[in-house]
Amino acid sequence: MNILITIIHVIVCILLILVVLLQAGKGANMGAVFGGSSQTIFGSSGPGTFLGKMTTIVAIIFMLTSFSLSYTVSRKGSSLVEGAARPVPQKTAPVQAPTVPAAPAAPAPQTTK
Repeated sequence: MNILITIIHVIVCILLILVVLLQAGKGANMGAVFGGSSQTIFGSSGPGTFLGKMTTIVAIIFMLTSFSLSYTVSRKGSSLVEGAARPVPQKTAPVQAPTVPAAPAAPAPQTTK
């Protein structure tokens, strides 16, 4: 799921850059004030240009994917070292104590000289 959101985020980021670069500057619309044609969808009194609306939509999607990515990272853990391989402790067999005979052996016969 995190990979899918990251892919969508990168695509939306590139699309946002392209939409912003395609827009004309603020000074370019001054000719429309004096009787020139306008680039709006709903006429000259419309709420904005198509690229302006597209920028708003793409920016909202960009912010939502940014928030969702930051939320998933904060819930997962913040350290990259946490996922690294840790050394596995080696298990050693317990040391067995030497066995002691249950009863003492009969003493060896003494020889006299």
